[in-house]
Amino acid sequence: MTWASWTTRGVYSGHGGVLTEEVGPLSGDLTIHTTWAEGTAQITVQYTDAADWFTMAGSPVPCPSEEASRALHAAAVEAVREGSAATVPALRTTPEQAADEATAE
Repeated sequence: MTWASWTTRGVYSGHGGVLTEEVGPLSGDLTIHTTWAEGTAQITVQYTDAADWFTMAGSPVPCPSEEASRALHAAAVEAVREGSAATVPALRTTPEQAADEATAE
């Protein structure tokens, strides 16, 4: 089995925080964790240094590769920083897809 994980501590959420499946919105000093295994990415959040983890709304999501899951983690961290009841962002799997999306906006 192939898997990977990333954790980013000290992410200060924007106004409205991040939306979780279990308890609704969280805001403040958060830790974001992404685990990728067998084509699926799971993103969880917690108050930094707390014991409980919560599922970010929209997680888990299909994710084709370790590289894509790393990019998804970075996008999730940025979404939390922006706030507004952040949910799992759309996965951009190739530079061409990202360019197409930017052109469409």
